[in-house]
Amino acid sequence: MSQTSRADARATKGKISALRPVLKFISPYRWRVAGAALALMFTAGVTLSIGQGIRLLIDGGFASDSAAALADSVEFFMILIVLLAIGTFTRYYLVSWIGERVTADMRKAVFNHIISLHPGFFESTSSGEIQSRITTDTTLIQTVVGSSVSVALRNVLMFLGGIIWLFITNVKFTLILLGTVPLVVIPILIFGRKVRQLSRSTQDKIADVGSYVNESLSNIKTVHAFNHQAEDRQRFGTHVEDAFDISVVRIKQRAWLTVAVIILVFGGISVLLWIGGQDVQSGAITGGELAAFLFYAIMVATAMASISEVMGDLQRAAGATERLIELLNVTNLITSPVSLKTLPNSAQADINIEEISFSYPTRPDHQAIDQLTLHIGRGQTLALVGASGAGKSTLIDLLLRFYDVQQGRIAFDGVDIRDIDPLELREHIGLVPQMPTLFSGTVLDNIRYGTPSASEAGVIEAAKAAYAHEFIERLPNGYKSQVGEAGVRLSGGQRQRLAIARAILKNPQLLLLDEATSALDADSEHMVQKALDSLTKERTTLVIAHRLATVVNADRIAVLDQGKLVATGTHSELIQSNSLYKRWAELQFGK
Repeated sequence: MSQTSRADARATKGKISALRPVLKFISPYRWRVAGAALALMFTAGVTLSIGQGIRLLIDGGFASDSAAALADSVEFFMILIVLLAIGTFTRYYLVSWIGERVTADMRKAVFNHIISLHPGFFESTSSGEIQSRITTDTTLIQTVVGSSVSVALRNVLMFLGGIIWLFITNVKFTLILLGTVPLVVIPILIFGRKVRQLSRSTQDKIADVGSYVNESLSNIKTVHAFNHQAEDRQRFGTHVEDAFDISVVRIKQRAWLTVAVIILVFGGISVLLWIGGQDVQSGAITGGELAAFLFYAIMVATAMASISEVMGDLQRAAGATERLIELLNVTNLITSPVSLKTLPNSAQADINIEEISFSYPTRPDHQAIDQLTLHIGRGQTLALVGASGAGKSTLIDLLLRFYDVQQGRIAFDGVDIRDIDPLELREHIGLVPQMPTLFSGTVLDNIRYGTPSASEAGVIEAAKAAYAHEFIERLPNGYKSQVGEAGVRLSGGQRQRLAIARAILKNPQLLLLDEATSALDADSEHMVQKALDSLTKERTTLVIAHRLATVVNADRIAVLDQGKLVATGTHSELIQSNSLYKRWAELQFGK
């Protein structure tokens, strides 16, 4: 997200009410929540009863001369401890389970939504920031749901129950103690607002750190090639220090809040000790009553201090929830239409491109495609040539419906692709990009990427057709060899041949080749070109190429210039009729 959008979000959001969306993730586990609530109330009741156990132990046990009375008091006290242990175990297990389960559900919900969003969204949002939100922010929410909320509710019960027992035990002392409450609430309100704002800022800065790490490590060879390590260390250090500085300010605010609560509350208890001690000496109250009152007073004070601590966690979680909900609320611009049309199983891949115009969302004033009309008949091979930025790769993006055209239409077998479910449309299309993408896993996994149900024999046949089988067999574990992150353990040509094998295995009706042989050496290019020549005879093919030698045998060649179609024809026709194509041919083939 941009810094401006972050500032706007901070100005309009950040309240604890921002945690409300988390409730829909908790609601499916309402019975476990009910069990945790019962365990929470049970342990709170037992804890409050301990004060009476202390009173009985002092007045009925220590102060009496009866060994039996002392034994009974100790036995009652031990029963309370055992019950407290059982209730605490139940509460801790259920609450922690809910926290982990809700966190897992939120991570899946965010990822499932993000992975289906239109590619244009990722032009303005970095993958590092998304990763930070899915990991770091959900961890904060897990802390709140799986711990802080339980602690807060427990302390609220302790506070309310403690106040009741304080009045039952001694009204005068209780009124004195309650006089300190406003002094505690005011700091919570003042410091709490600052903590909330700083928490959101901290999460934004941490996201910046993650984005920079992701960007640097993803391009580590470029970093080393340009000796950019020192500069990257300095920039990364700046990001880290910015996050640290904001965190320090937040920590100071929370620390001052804790100090204020401790001094005010326990200062009040000290005054009570002085007054209560005088009453015990005069015989107005017993030592057991004073001990019980002090127990409840400390419990109330501890509850208030804990609530102030939890407030900080809630503020941070509120900021984290806002960031996650922002992702969940992003609208997918490429969706399945209401009036859905389907393609027949025997799709012909007859492509009509009718006067389309398109501008990227981030560059609305620049026409990437301008009034373009083309037809690719079933089984034909159409080659697109043109200078960089002519719109060739953009046309492939539009055919895959990564974006929708602003004018005109693209028809697949006579059906506007905007009326087809994007998932169904892409089932009929195979893509071999200029820069092939491999994923961490085995060679087998990567060839199967577009056809997960394919047999191993089918994968091997596809690899042979792409002239990849021989080098795969030479790998340490053959088809079970790990390719590394982004295929780092393979050469560029090897990665390209795996991408071609992936497309061959999918067996699509429409094949899109974006400089599919650009990363191959001469021998590999010759072998793969033969495989592609055989493959393209059976399907409609759109080829992007800068090297004209790879497309001279195409059925038709379309020349693009600045998003416009300037000429179509065969290689020999274009040399005669188009000066731009003729100049490229002369540069590449010689006069």
